[in-house]
Amino acid sequence: MGFTTGSCAAAAAKAAAQFLCTGKEPQSIEIGLPDENRASFTLLYVRRRDDGAVAAVRKDAGDDPDVTDGAIVEAAICWTDNTDNGGDHLKITNAGKQFKDNSGNDHLEARIGSIHFEAGAGVGRVTKPGLSIPPGEAAINPTPRRMIEAALREITLRGARVVVSIPGGKEIAARTFNPGLGIEGGLSILGTSGRVRPFSCPAVRTSLKYCLNVAAATGVERPVFVPGHIGARAARRHLGAPDERIIEVSNEWGFILDAAVSCPFQAVMILGHSGKLAKLAMNEWDTHSSRSPSAVPFVTDLAARVLGKELEECNTIEGLFADFSTRESKMLGDELAGAVCRAIRKRTQAAWEVKVILVNMKGDLIGRGC
Repeated sequence: MGFTTGSCAAAAAKAAAQFLCTGKEPQSIEIGLPDENRASFTLLYVRRRDDGAVAAVRKDAGDDPDVTDGAIVEAAICWTDNTDNGGDHLKITNAGKQFKDNSGNDHLEARIGSIHFEAGAGVGRVTKPGLSIPPGEAAINPTPRRMIEAALREITLRGARVVVSIPGGKEIAARTFNPGLGIEGGLSILGTSGRVRPFSCPAVRTSLKYCLNVAAATGVERPVFVPGHIGARAARRHLGAPDERIIEVSNEWGFILDAAVSCPFQAVMILGHSGKLAKLAMNEWDTHSSRSPSAVPFVTDLAARVLGKELEECNTIEGLFADFSTRESKMLGDELAGAVCRAIRKRTQAAWEVKVILVNMKGDLIGRGC
C-alpha cells in the first residue's frame, strides 16, 4: 500500500509547523491516520519563508497505478494570529480535551486558532456543486483537512493558513476525473483512510459517483456516458456535448448504470467504440479485457444473421466493420446499437430513455439504436 495526497499534505504541514515552532529542521515526521494508526514520512525539504515555512513530501502510491505517484506534495504554513497564546509550546493530548505547556501544567481550556486552507499551484479549486467541498473552495477534501488540522494540533494551537501545492499538478489533473467534476487548476487532495490500496476499483467508483452527483446538481438532464477519450471526442464532435454532460465510465458500466437509476435524468446517451459497447449486449457489465470475453464472436454471429452471408474470420470488430460496404456497416451498426440499448433498458428497468451511438476508432458514426 501507499499513502494518499492527504497524508502527504498533513505530514508536510506538520513538518513546516514544527520548524516554525522549534527552529529545527526535521528529516522525517510522524502523523496520525484516520484509523488511529501512525505513519512516518521522509521529508524532501523544510525551508523558512518570509511569512512562515514550507515543507514537502514525495508521494509513494505503493503498487497502485496512481497518476500522482512520485508527485511532490508541498505545504506552506504561516500564522494568522498576532500572539502565540503559548501556542508554540502547547501540545494537545487526550483527543484534544486537555492541554499541557512546557512546565507540565494542565490547561483544561485554551484558545485554539482557526486553520484556513488554500489551493497553491497544482491544486484545484471547486467550481461546481455536488462535491463534498462547496464551490469556490480549495479542492482539499474533508478527511485530509481533518488530518492536516490534527497534525498541526500535535505541534501548536495557533491559527494558521495552510497552502497546499503540487508542482506540475495542473498537467497531471488533465488525466483524472477532475475536469469533468468541475475542479479547475489542478489536482484534489484526497483520501479517506490515509492509505492507497493498490488497484482500487472502489476509488474509480467513488469518482464516478461524484460525477453523477455533479451532473445532477448542475441540472444535467441528458448525460452522455462514454468508455474513454474516443467516446468523449466523438460526443463533442457529433453531439456538441459540453464537458459537464460527458462522463467517462471506463469499464464500470454495471456500477454507473445502477447508480444512475436514482438520478433525475430524462435520458442517458451511451456513446463509444463498438468493440467496447458490444459487450454490454452480451450482459458483460465490467468491460475490462482481463475480466470479460472478446465481443468479436458475438458481433460476427450477429453480422451473419443481419447480412445473411458467411463472414471471414476477423480478430477485431474494427476490422470486421472495415470489410463491409457503407450500407452493410450501417445495418450491422444499427442492429448492434439496438441490442446494446435493449440490454441497458432491461438492466435499468427503463428508468429513463436510452439512446446508443456506436463509433469506430476514428470517431466516425457506425450505428444508432433506440
